[in-house]
Amino acid sequence: MALQHTYGTVDTDYAVRLATTPSADDGPVWMVNLMKYHERARYDDGDRGLTGQQADDLYSPIQVLGDLGAEITLFGDVDAQLLGASPTWDRVACVTYPTRRSFMDMQEREDFQAKHVHKAAGMSETIILGCQPFARPAAAAAATYPDWADVPHPPTPEDGPVVVVHVIKYVDGAARAQMSDYQDVAFGVAGPHGARIGGWYDVEGTIVGDGRSWDQVRFNLFPSKAAFMAVVRDPARLAAQRTHREAAIADTYALVVRPLINRFASR
Repeated sequence: MALQHTYGTVDTDYAVRLATTPSADDGPVWMVNLMKYHERARYDDGDRGLTGQQADDLYSPIQVLGDLGAEITLFGDVDAQLLGASPTWDRVACVTYPTRRSFMDMQEREDFQAKHVHKAAGMSETIILGCQPFARPAAAAAATYPDWADVPHPPTPEDGPVVVVHVIKYVDGAARAQMSDYQDVAFGVAGPHGARIGGWYDVEGTIVGDGRSWDQVRFNLFPSKAAFMAVVRDPARLAAQRTHREAAIADTYALVVRPLINRFASR
C-alpha cells in the first residue's frame, strides 16, 4: 500500500536502494527529518479541530519504532532559524534505524499506516535525509571540553541546552577543504563555551524532499542559546566565516533546536 501525502516528493531511486541493499552490506541509517506544519490539520474528512502539530503528535509511531529496533536520537522544536529562508521549519527529528531495509519495512506495517494519516494531515512540508556518520576532525577528537557548569553561559531554567542543526550543500567537492579551515577557527572559539559535537553525517540520499540535494547534516550541542550566540558573534569566527565558510557552502539551514529528546547528549 502506497502512503498518500502532499508534503514532499519521494526519490524512488533512493527508495529502491533502501529496500534492496543486500543484508551483508546493510546497516544503520540515520533519518533526519525537517518538519513544517499546516496551521490547521487537513484531514480527508474535514477539519477535526487540530493544528498541524497536534496531528503530528498523534502520529508519533514510538511503538512501531521500538518493534523495529529503531531509536529517536533527537526530537525538538525549532527555537530560531538563522540561515535558510524558506520554509521556516517547526521541528527537527533524527531517528536511527538498525538497517536501511527496516525503514522501508516500516512503511508496509498496518499499524504504521494507520498512524500515518495524522502525519499526512499535519505536515505541510518535510525533508527526510538518509545519513551515515563520518569521522570527527582531529581537533575535535583531541579536544578537552569544559563542564557546562564552568562555561561563561551555562544552562539555566530559562535558557537550557540547545542543539544547533546545520544542513549543508557544498559548492563542490573542493569546498570541503574551505570548511575544514573554518572548523579549525570555530573549534577554538566554541570549545571554551562548552560546544560539543553531537553527530556529523554525510547525506547518502533524500527519501522525501523538494528536489534539492544535500551533502551533510551536523548536530552540535551547546549549554545554552546564549553560549551559541556568543560563538556566532565572536570576531575571529566571523572572519573565518567570511573567508572560508561562505565560499564553501551553496545552500544551508542553521536551526537552533530546543530538544525534547536528545540522546546525542549521552553518547
